[in-house]
Amino acid sequence: EVQLAESGGGLVQVGGSLTLSCAASGLRGGEYAIGWFRQVPGKQREGIACVGLTDGSTYYANSVKGRFSVSGDNAKNTAYLQMSGLTPEDTAVYFCAGDPYYLDRSEGYGCHISYESDYLDWGQGTQVTVSS
Repeated sequence: EVQLAESGGGLVQVGGSLTLSCAASGLRGGEYAIGWFRQVPGKQREGIACVGLTDGSTYYANSVKGRFSVSGDNAKNTAYLQMSGLTPEDTAVYFCAGDPYYLDRSEGYGCHISYESDYLDWGQGTQVTVSS
């Protein structure tokens, strides 16, 4: 059974930085991408970034491009989301999720976050609160 565990959430001031980690366990080898999503109560969950652990591909939503940076360590089955220039609008529960078929689906073009349904494994989420 694949399990994902996020860590690193917390309270940060406006303009500050925070790094989230997502450790995947139970992977059976092969391709795997980790996506980052966030959700504010009452709003739809938003995909914000992804990293292909297998090929190093990355993708960012416009809402975080230039402020957030995603990376992955294939040997550790871990992904990181470095967040900077945080604003109160970044306050949300942040989830990481795994896609074990991203290369097959994209025909080698790398990870994407267009469809949540592509991500089969989900972490429990970690709260990020940006205070003004």
